[in-house]
Amino acid sequence: MAELDTLDIVVLLVLLLGTAAYFTKGTYWGITEDKIAAALAAASGATKSGATRSIVEKMDEAGKNCVIFYGSQTGTAEDYASRLAKEGGSRYGLTTMTADLEEYDFEDLDNLPEDKVAFFVLATYGEGEPTDNAVDFMEFIGNEDSTFSKGATAADKPLTNLKYVAFGLGNNTYEHYNEMVRKLDKNFFKLGAKRLGTAGEGDDGAGTMEEDFLAWKEEMWNAVARDMGLMERDVKYEPAFAVTEKPDMDANHDTVYLGEPNKNHLEGKSKGPYNQNNPYIAPILESRELFDDKTRNCVHAEIDITGTNLKYETGDHIAIWPTNAGSEVDRLLKIVGLSEKRHMVIEVKNIEATAKLPFPSPTTYDAVLRYHMEICAPVSRQFAAVLSQFASSPEGKKEMAKLGGDREYFHSQVADKNMNIAQLMEKVSNGEPWTIPFSLLIETMHKLQPRYYSISSSSHVQPSKISITAVVESTQKAGVDHIVKGVTTNYLLALKQRQHGDPNPDPHGLRYSLDGPRNKYDGIHVPVHVRHSNFKLPSNPATPVIMVGPGTGVAPFRGFIQERAALAKAGTPVGKTILFFGCRNSTEDFLYKSEWEQYKQDLGDNFELVTAFSREGDQKVYVQHRLKEHAAEVNRLLEQKGYFYVCGDAANMAREVNSIMGRIISEHRGLSETQGEEIVKKMRSSNLYQEDVWS
Repeated sequence: MAELDTLDIVVLLVLLLGTAAYFTKGTYWGITEDKIAAALAAASGATKSGATRSIVEKMDEAGKNCVIFYGSQTGTAEDYASRLAKEGGSRYGLTTMTADLEEYDFEDLDNLPEDKVAFFVLATYGEGEPTDNAVDFMEFIGNEDSTFSKGATAADKPLTNLKYVAFGLGNNTYEHYNEMVRKLDKNFFKLGAKRLGTAGEGDDGAGTMEEDFLAWKEEMWNAVARDMGLMERDVKYEPAFAVTEKPDMDANHDTVYLGEPNKNHLEGKSKGPYNQNNPYIAPILESRELFDDKTRNCVHAEIDITGTNLKYETGDHIAIWPTNAGSEVDRLLKIVGLSEKRHMVIEVKNIEATAKLPFPSPTTYDAVLRYHMEICAPVSRQFAAVLSQFASSPEGKKEMAKLGGDREYFHSQVADKNMNIAQLMEKVSNGEPWTIPFSLLIETMHKLQPRYYSISSSSHVQPSKISITAVVESTQKAGVDHIVKGVTTNYLLALKQRQHGDPNPDPHGLRYSLDGPRNKYDGIHVPVHVRHSNFKLPSNPATPVIMVGPGTGVAPFRGFIQERAALAKAGTPVGKTILFFGCRNSTEDFLYKSEWEQYKQDLGDNFELVTAFSREGDQKVYVQHRLKEHAAEVNRLLEQKGYFYVCGDAANMAREVNSIMGRIISEHRGLSETQGEEIVKKMRSSNLYQEDVWS
């Protein structure tokens, strides 16, 4: 037998140690399982090791006959999916589960039996694009070469056993309205699937999303019940989560989550990757007020991402993770009778195996409402109907039932007055506390979502520093005694005030907890992550660009022009750069006025700023008017393959600009209006016409 040399011995030792490590699974290595973190990872789309990616297997394991998939970007589609799951179980006896599309593969949809049904609740994002978590699914069902588990392709109509329900969330101010649900329906028809009921479409642009959803689901449930032989039954609230108070546990114990999004943040060991499930607590290097107007505010802030793995490109978005205002947290705790228990430690567990924990536990009532739930969001009529059973008086029950059942009455009394849930409950009970399960609030309120803002700096000029430009939102309607304040923009305003020396900033009496859980945001910090965008400058700096950005719609164009100015100063040839900017007047809200003057010096004749001040003359002038006045030059640059960009209001400005562009092209090229519109559509499809718009 040959002797073992030193290298052989080393290799054998490594193999033995590796084998021991595998079979002991950490028993001797001091590793403990974080069940909450694992549940949250699963909830955020990170499939646990060993968990099946087959929805058929998952439904069989959990004993489910109904799955509600969601493609969600801001949380609304996920909320609708949860509501459908809840209603399907309580009202019709279905055994339901919700499912994130990115957590499953879809080759075995052909194995879903006829006695089960799949719902698809799909939001359309941006210019007719799937949400991040629906990209792979939409590509799979739309690809004629995709192969299913039995070897069939689209031509074989492999989904003849599949029964499905579809609802889309869209915005009619975008060209590709509800594109995702329409594509799903078309592709499923080709694949042989059977739709139950109509494919519903909700319209956020018209402000009717909720009512569109409610009207659609009644007819849909009738169709599902007929096909599956279901009987409607009396609805009784059955909690999906168990909330247990822990009076012997100290809220300051280092295992209690006081607003931290995950275990790394709880332990002060925040690390990347930073994304929609894991924010970076970023320092705000500087901030300033951009308006010279005592009645309005617009905040500019510089956010430091030095030393992180966060990267951005000019034109991307930054997500700000907000905190709810203390005044609204207090209001809701008081009306549900929990003011005295706000710092009570609670443990939240899912009763139903497929229900997902919406935040880490153990935590406190205060932390849940301050950091995790959309307590200031508009109330849904369906929520009002559910709450009626918990009203403390016959009059309250009657009023809540009427609000839940009468669309016009609900709109006049609640929706048109921009009421949140606590304000509605205060009104109905005259301020008397309600006794409702806390689990109901967790299940029916949206999870507090990050807000996205166009980055207003160039990654070429300042790669480790992100600029943000945010007008502070404030809305009041005639006859309504309260003002609706933007959750995130007022949070940013409070941070700016703190940075400028106010030790206790209190914008509009909102009282934000700026130091964060356990003072982890101390020193002017804000939780952020970066979302990449397709809103980009042309790769060749010599290409002409035309930008239309009134108000804070100018934000990404500040980054664009900042980048082009830096390139020009470095000797790179830069093409014609025109910015159409609009605001009320030249003295109060002319954003970055002095900067444009500097960029003009850097770019010379290649930069042109065209302004529209709506309140300085006898008649209101908007960027749309200025675009018409410069029609010849705009058309000339487009004929040179120039890029055209729009950022701002989708409902009015962006739609009008689109129409004007079609007319400019038709008039200056001797074409019909229809031909001009077709050219604009082709520009869009080839990314020569790009939008970054919102409602």
